[in-house]
Amino acid sequence: MDLQDLSPVEAEVLRLRQMQQAGRHADVLPGAIALLEQYPENRDLLLIVAASQRCLGQIDPAFATLDRLQGLYPKFSKQFQERGMAHVALKDAPNAIQNLLASVNLNPALPASWSMLEGLYRLTGDAENAAIAADHVATLKALAPEVVQATSLFADGDIGQAERIIRPYLLAHPQDPEAIRVLARIAIALEVLNDAQVLLEAVLELSPDYTAARYDYVQTLVKRQKHLEAQGEIEKLLAVDPHNFDYLTMAANVEVGLGRNDKALEIYAEMAKLWPKSWDVPLWQGHALKTIGEVPPAIEAYRTAARLRPDFGDAYWSLANLKTYRFTDDEIAAMRREEADDTTVLEDRFHLCFALGKALEDRGDYEEAFAFYQRGNVLKQSDSKYRPEITENNTEAQIRVCTPAFFAEREGWGDSRPDPIFILGLPRAGSTLLEQILASHSQVEGTQELSDIQRVVLDIQGHGTYVEQQRYPGALAELTAEDYRAFGQRYLDDTRAYRTDRPFFIDKMPNNFRHIGLIHLMLPNAKIIDARRDPMSCCFSNFKQLYAKGQEFTYGIENIARYYRTYLELMRHWDEALPGKVLRVQHEDVVDDLEGSVRRILDHCGLPFEEACINFHQNKRSVRTPSSEQVRQPIFRDGLDQWKNFEPWLDPLKAALGDALTAYRD
Repeated sequence: MDLQDLSPVEAEVLRLRQMQQAGRHADVLPGAIALLEQYPENRDLLLIVAASQRCLGQIDPAFATLDRLQGLYPKFSKQFQERGMAHVALKDAPNAIQNLLASVNLNPALPASWSMLEGLYRLTGDAENAAIAADHVATLKALAPEVVQATSLFADGDIGQAERIIRPYLLAHPQDPEAIRVLARIAIALEVLNDAQVLLEAVLELSPDYTAARYDYVQTLVKRQKHLEAQGEIEKLLAVDPHNFDYLTMAANVEVGLGRNDKALEIYAEMAKLWPKSWDVPLWQGHALKTIGEVPPAIEAYRTAARLRPDFGDAYWSLANLKTYRFTDDEIAAMRREEADDTTVLEDRFHLCFALGKALEDRGDYEEAFAFYQRGNVLKQSDSKYRPEITENNTEAQIRVCTPAFFAEREGWGDSRPDPIFILGLPRAGSTLLEQILASHSQVEGTQELSDIQRVVLDIQGHGTYVEQQRYPGALAELTAEDYRAFGQRYLDDTRAYRTDRPFFIDKMPNNFRHIGLIHLMLPNAKIIDARRDPMSCCFSNFKQLYAKGQEFTYGIENIARYYRTYLELMRHWDEALPGKVLRVQHEDVVDDLEGSVRRILDHCGLPFEEACINFHQNKRSVRTPSSEQVRQPIFRDGLDQWKNFEPWLDPLKAALGDALTAYRD
């Protein structure tokens, strides 16, 4: 590592580590504590302090430091390793083993933990587990130190450092399958999935029986939505180990990805028999049942998950996220109890907060409901790395690059097929309703929120760690007509698996509004619909929604308002740069005049009117989004003004939205 690339605090942490390795704990401790006053949440400093306290015999202060570290970084493997070492110092073998096992479960590339476990197991007469630990020690010793170090860093989320170590090693040892796999896992984490796929194919060519690499390969194919290919690979793994929990889970994920929820449910039923105490399996069963509209059995599945683990926040939130479910008094009391328990981890706590918000809102207790929604947002935001300025800077760059002249110079580029219909905008703006309307047409295939456009964006911009290194959207000007045609062709090829013989299909990824310029260049004849909703309704609906992944801008009123304003700014630009390209559909207008709105949408898509689009709620297709139950009912106005129940607490949102409160209709 080049020292000049380090920040001052990183350089000081490195110096303290070197002193610690030399055994100078009495010198390290005061310096680390002083620096910790300036950087109280620095993970590495806290670990250094705890280790030196332990080595100086200050065990109670070491535990106090580790408690602080665990509160901030509950999944940091080395804090469990250090806690295990502190218990070793106290000659407390059971607690030492428990914490060392926790460390290697999070991060299997910890030689010190495995070595200590081997000794402790031998000491306690557990020969079987001692042998297992010894095998891990031997495995890590057989690997290159760079591979072990990079693997360990990756497991603890230090992706940039892991990449800086493994890339130069691979240049010198290009045939090392373990090293290639580490780089592939880094590529997966950075969503550079093309690279990950190529790297893992290279690993499997070198080592066809490397099951861990094949499992990574399946994960990559699923992320790339290549579910048919993934199915073939997971079958190879199941042939070797037919009762492997992870393999069966991935097999079910593949079936869900292919829209075969009935097949996924068969796998989950088998898993429930094999692992009756697993709370994850009934949760997944509930998700699949909800997707196909089987609400009563979905409710029972979610309740089963909550019974198996009373603090399982995701089970309670999944019930709340049905939108039509009403919690019992006992369930609300249980959620309150678990949310207030100090031992409940962050992820479960914010799930419980959002679920309690929904439960209390349904009962008309709006003040306490808002308090729980607010608490859930604060907790979720603390676990997020969202930076609004990144989105705003990208918007400025899109406006600067994608001018009318830019598009005029590239007219006719891309793949000319008209198959896709993009429904985009903000989440909770009525896009699922528009999708359900269009998917009820005999010529239109409903799919899901596809990630393929984002994959193209990642290919263009590369995967630099820092925002200023990213090439998108500036690189759009460097691409050729052939590049755009190839991107369009790849998009249509990769999405083929979600289609039948219908000529048109829907891509309902909301965030695609950021990439309308790219979409136009790739697929000039694609239709684009902007689903828009009144800003107070839309922003508040996002404020009280907990998403399974992504949509990090929704946590916190200031973030939501900034994002909504940025969305309006960018959509105004697309209207100017590509006049007539995007059809704006106001959610409130659809509610007020369903037939008129349906005819307008179908005209934009070049489709004849069909009565089924009016009766969209009779469509039995799978729906995965939070609005799945709402779009299975006739259209209703009840949801339009729900935010007004919370108006006494929403002045900050109004202030942050500013002129967007009226400009959204422009």
